[in-house]
Amino acid sequence: METIRKDILETPVEFLKGVGPAKGELLKKELRLYTFGDLLQHYPYRYVDKTKFHRIRELNEDSGSVQLKGVLRRLSIMGEGPKKRLVGQFRDDSGVMDLVWFTGIHWLEKALVVGTEYVVYGRVNAYGNMLSIPHPEMEVATPENLERAPAFAPVYPGTEKLNAKNLDAKALRRLLQSLFEKLQPGDLPETLPAYLVEKLHFPPRYDALRGIHFPKTQEELDAARNRLKFEELFFLQLRLLQLKRRRKDEVKSYVFDKIGDYFNRFYAEKLPFELTGAQKRVLKEIRRDFASGRQTNRLIQGDVGSGKTIVALMAMLMALDNGFQACMMAPTEILAQQHFLSVSAYLEGMDLRVEFLSGTIKGKKRQAILDALAAGDIHILIGTHALIEDPVQFRRLGLAITDEQHRFGVAQRAKLWKKGIPHPPHVLVMTATPIPRTLAMTLYGDLDVSVIDELPPGRKDIVTTHRTENHRMRVYGFIRDEIAKGRQIYVVYPLIEESEKLDLKNLQEGYEALSREFPVPDYQISIVHGRMKPADKDFEMQRFVSGQTQIMVATTVIEVGVNVPNASVMIIENTERFGLSQLHQLRGRVGRGAEQSYCLLMTDFKISHEGRERIQTMVRTNNGFEIAEADLRLRGPGDLEGTQQSGILNLHIADLARDGRILQTAREIADRILDDDPALQKPHHAVLRVELDKQKQQKGWGRIS
Repeated sequence: METIRKDILETPVEFLKGVGPAKGELLKKELRLYTFGDLLQHYPYRYVDKTKFHRIRELNEDSGSVQLKGVLRRLSIMGEGPKKRLVGQFRDDSGVMDLVWFTGIHWLEKALVVGTEYVVYGRVNAYGNMLSIPHPEMEVATPENLERAPAFAPVYPGTEKLNAKNLDAKALRRLLQSLFEKLQPGDLPETLPAYLVEKLHFPPRYDALRGIHFPKTQEELDAARNRLKFEELFFLQLRLLQLKRRRKDEVKSYVFDKIGDYFNRFYAEKLPFELTGAQKRVLKEIRRDFASGRQTNRLIQGDVGSGKTIVALMAMLMALDNGFQACMMAPTEILAQQHFLSVSAYLEGMDLRVEFLSGTIKGKKRQAILDALAAGDIHILIGTHALIEDPVQFRRLGLAITDEQHRFGVAQRAKLWKKGIPHPPHVLVMTATPIPRTLAMTLYGDLDVSVIDELPPGRKDIVTTHRTENHRMRVYGFIRDEIAKGRQIYVVYPLIEESEKLDLKNLQEGYEALSREFPVPDYQISIVHGRMKPADKDFEMQRFVSGQTQIMVATTVIEVGVNVPNASVMIIENTERFGLSQLHQLRGRVGRGAEQSYCLLMTDFKISHEGRERIQTMVRTNNGFEIAEADLRLRGPGDLEGTQQSGILNLHIADLARDGRILQTAREIADRILDDDPALQKPHHAVLRVELDKQKQQKGWGRIS
């Protein structure tokens, strides 16, 4: 019997009363709930205060979600076809309103009993002069039901498919109640040492899990939430810090202790500008890493235009000075090509061989590059994920750099790092997407972090303004003035897969409208979007880069990797459809020369509250880190810049946008524990070892080094 109790959380979800094989399959497919343990971690996203009943007379269209108690007086089916609906007249001692259902009509007509008193819960809607609640939750108001109802009824995340199969929030609540009837405190053993639970005033784990699903008071809910958020973030940080320490202790790499001719000559003769204080600081951090004999794993964060490429190049020259090769991998051909051209131009006349490799390079040319690389004749290789393919072999790879690294999966990065023989190369990862501190601590908690937080001198802040459709002709006038000064203009349209046809239509219509306003031969316009053949796209890009066209009409394919210092105006159409970080990346395409640059955010007159907040943030600040914090707050961490592919950010209850303080505490405590007991061998840390092993198996944390 003891064994069964021990494994109860591993029990497949279909064995829970009320589930069965068909519903079990749905829960797995829709919510990834496979076991009792998964269901236990499917936390409510809000709660309904069931201690309070509203009266119909007090309600209005802004009342939101309310709970009522009254009698169902009448039921009738109204309308036909798609407009068919079931309408119930609901009355309490203060007034009357409608309850409306658009699906499950015939089943509900049989299940609901006219003349019966019900407890009703739902969002108030106004139609004409009549208030109604569409698709309310209904429960017969018997003394037993009223007594059994939780004070704070949990509301669980669900899907349309689950709702259609009667697995809505209310059904999920019943499943959790059924699960807790099976569970005993011993089934949920402690995961935190007793001294930590006591010190942080946390409830026991069983009480916390019961309290998050069925709290009796607000205090109980707050205590449960704090404990579970801390626990989730604490184990994540403990694992990341263990990886970081293990890498520093165990993973050896090459010692780059020499600063030689390549670096010194470049610094003295080729460096086109004075390095900023931030660039010098980051180079010192890299140099210290390289000389340590341990493998470098460092994230370099820098806003658009902060000069990460020059730092990366000088790091590669350190590798070359010590007799090693270096490579840089970028996520798109455009960005990789841009790096190749920049690096080649910087190193011109230095007798170094820099080559470019991507999927489009084939045949004899490709083979010649592979042979020269294996022979050690190529000093620096720059390219796309073609660099990680098996035939690509380095003679002596000492430094691997990935740019915009969040766009690569864990397995892709690990493949590149395995190219180093016998030791893994030193690793630098770069991003121009400023990452909020809380997200960086979670995504890159096992890396050392350097921040280039200074822009080169002489760069002017980009002037950002919001314009609505009624300003269109003034915007065209502004474009004419800028072109007359010899400047170039980007006009960017959204491209979102679900509405690709509509987006391309908007892009085409925008291109035609601009062509009428800016006709040939006085003006030339390029057009670029992701559906074009690569050769056509490159041709149009090059026309703009060389100054043959004054206006570039494009989708977000130009978000990264296009560097045209002469382009001074970025016009973003339908701004409300972009995320903040994407808007900031697009804005960073201008402001690359010495001239004043502008970003115009175009929208309809009517936009959502969140859309307006995004635009106000863009107008207020050019600071990428401030923008990233706002983006995290508005959108949440879910898919912020593809973070899910990191394989680590799979949080059930913690919210990185709001739980920065808890995260900081969790990291500090994890750090202190590992300082005191690196291998977690002390008896009171046995619970930590058990939980870490369990999480490792569940999450499949890979080691990237």
